Amino acid sequence: MKIKYLSVIASLLLSFAPVPAIAQNTSYQERPSMDDSAPVSTSTGRDKGIYDQEGGESDLYCRRKLGSWFYCDKPKAKPASPASAPPPQISADAQLKEIGKQLDELKAQAILEPTEANVLAYIRFQREQLDRSSTFADVWQRALWQNPQDDYTLQRPVSTIGKRAWIDNRKADRNAAMARLSQRYGVYYFYAQSCSACEIQAPILKSVSDSNRLSVVAVSMDGGPNRVFPNYVVDSGQRARMGLPGNATPALVLFDTLTKRPIPIGTGLMAADEIMDRIFVLTKTKPGSDF
Repeated sequence: MKIKYLSVIASLLLSFAPVPAIAQNTSYQERPSMDDSAPVSTSTGRDKGIYDQEGGESDLYCRRKLGSWFYCDKPKAKPASPASAPPPQISADAQLKEIGKQLDELKAQAILEPTEANVLAYIRFQREQLDRSSTFADVWQRALWQNPQDDYTLQRPVSTIGKRAWIDNRKADRNAAMARLSQRYGVYYFYAQSCSACEIQAPILKSVSDSNRLSVVAVSMDGGPNRVFPNYVVDSGQRARMGLPGNATPALVLFDTLTKRPIPIGTGLMAADEIMDRIFVLTKTKPGSDF
C-alpha cells in the first residue's frame, strides 16, 4: 500500500516538473564512436560557431541548453565613460572684474566689521593689486623706452622742457601761417550792443587783425554800433547763410575767399592766442594729425 501511494506522489511531482529543452528534440542522433587517436570536443560545431560569433566566454552561459524555464541575459558591456571636459577658461577681463569685486567686498566687510583680521585682509589684498599695477606701469615705461615708434609723448611731450620746446615751435609755425592768411581769408565778427562779452572781445579781435593784417567785418545782430569796428553792418541774413545757428554772441566765422566757404571758429569769449590757434588748426592741419 505504501509503495503504491509513493508511486502516485512521484507521478504527480513529475507532471509538474519542467520539461527540459533537450526533451523537445525528438530526433535521435547517434553519438560518434570514441576514437583514442581523435581529440574529444566538448562543444558541437553549431555551438562553436555561436561561441566564435558572439564573443567567447561571455556567451558560454547563454549557449547552454538550460530548458524553457531558464532565461539568459547576456552581460552588457559598460559604456565607456566620456573624457572629462577641461574646465572653461576664464577671460582676463572676467578675472580683472572678479578682483575688483573681491576688493570691494573686503573693503565693505572691513568697514562694517572693523576687526583686525578684516582690516588686515583688505590691506593685504589691496597691496597685492598695487604691486600688480606698479609692475604694469614699469613694464609699460620700459617698453616705450625700447620701442620709441610707439611713444606718443615724442609727438606731444609731457615733460616741462619738452612742452616748452613744442609750444615754441608751434607758435613759430602758427605765426608764419597767419602772416599768409590775409591773402585768402577774412573774419566775420557777429556781436550785439547789449552783449557785455562783446565789449571785451572786440579789442582782442582788433589786436589779432592788426598783427596779422587780417580783415574783419563786424555784423551787428541787434543793429547797435561798435566802437572798435565803426564800419559795422547790420545782420541781413549773413549769419544764417554761413550756417551759424542761433543768435549767440560774440561769434567768429573765418571766410575762405577762394572757395567761398565759411569756417566757424567758435562762439563765446576767446583770448588772442586761442583765436590764432583755432585759425591755424582749421586751415593748416588735418583732422587727427595734431593729437
